[in-house]
Amino acid sequence: MAKVIMVVDDSTSIRQSLRFILEQNGYEVSDAPNGSEALAALKPETQLIMTDINMPVMNGIDFIKAVRGRTDALKTVPILVLTTETQDDLRLKGKEAGATGWIVKPFTADELVAVIKKVIGA
Repeated sequence: MAKVIMVVDDSTSIRQSLRFILEQNGYEVSDAPNGSEALAALKPETQLIMTDINMPVMNGIDFIKAVRGRTDALKTVPILVLTTETQDDLRLKGKEAGATGWIVKPFTADELVAVIKKVIGA
């Protein structure tokens, strides 16, 4: 059974390219354009969340806090931040919110898949 990954990014092209990379590597992908829609669309079988920081409606930091505040098993799902942001204070906010890791755009497909395998295995 394929591992399910939720991709949260307000850029349609980023969501499409991530979906392509992930599906090519055997993952099942669900996506949302912001944290609010992602919260509503999360599936119990989600094994990894990848989120941008700068999004309308609900940004990545607030989304991470909302996931970590859940009362179900999803509150412990690994969350990778995919962003162009490199400031240490923002990274710290992400870590404090509960992010598992931080990947700076641009990245290669191989780099992304290697990080995913490290975080959730195979």
